[in-house]
Amino acid sequence: MATLDLQCLYAVKNGLLEGPRWDDREQALVFADARNGGVLKLDSDGKVHTVIAHRRGIGGMALHENGGCVVTGRNVAYKAYDKASQAQPTVVLIERDEANHRVGFNDLTTDARGRVYVGSMAFVALHEDIDDPKLRAGEFWVIDTDGAVRRVAQDIRVSNGTAMSADGGTLYLSDSSRRVVFSFPADVETGNLGERSVLIETPAGVPDGMAVAEDGSIWVTLAYAGKLIRYSREGKPMQEFDIPDLMVTSVAFGGTDGRTLYVVTGAPNDQPQEAAKVYAARVDVAGIAVHRARTPTAAL
Repeated sequence: MATLDLQCLYAVKNGLLEGPRWDDREQALVFADARNGGVLKLDSDGKVHTVIAHRRGIGGMALHENGGCVVTGRNVAYKAYDKASQAQPTVVLIERDEANHRVGFNDLTTDARGRVYVGSMAFVALHEDIDDPKLRAGEFWVIDTDGAVRRVAQDIRVSNGTAMSADGGTLYLSDSSRRVVFSFPADVETGNLGERSVLIETPAGVPDGMAVAEDGSIWVTLAYAGKLIRYSREGKPMQEFDIPDLMVTSVAFGGTDGRTLYVVTGAPNDQPQEAAKVYAARVDVAGIAVHRARTPTAAL
């Protein structure tokens, strides 16, 4: 069992922290609180600011080339940061569509062109038993830089952590219900995905958020298990880390050299007085930068 010298940088009662992204322009960590609402920015001096207020249910986030970010939840939308504490207009990129079994959206990532890849859910995960194989599966989508939306994969029961390989040729996707991480060949030119294969199986916990390092290793959080596991690009376990909180939701690399690992957690559903936290630790490998989205920032 490897160890991380974790430092707690932020804590909030009854929080569910998700979607951490390192902002290299502002040298800050940006993350969402899905339960309490809002997008927050943790500066290098340790101060936390709310940059988008109120919005709840964010499970994934991408910083945008033009500022602000793309967020998930009831839909997928571009949100500019609040100005003078006033919310800015929401630009919906994919709308909720209950008739076609899209009741919400979870984690997402981007490719080198600035496309956004995101999974849709056919049910509200917090209200259902995600282990029930009879639940309708969701789908996986790409949003092109012109705003066009295409389905690129199907039969994802609970779409969760999503990341690109260092060379952009493979997309990784956690299916929390199946307890696996899929890998898909990714075509950088077209944005299409090839046939999926199971890269990682996680019987010890629910695969959730992930990040990829420069050496190709894939760092996956195991929700409900209090673990973070570093896998090789071939899907073999390299290191296993214990995290103090059982509900480990996601992870991101950041810092000036990319070697600061940020781990975010959530309070358990049955223990609302517990705190969700942001932890940081120094690690021996730098993470790859997550590309900024280049999707539309105004209504089409």
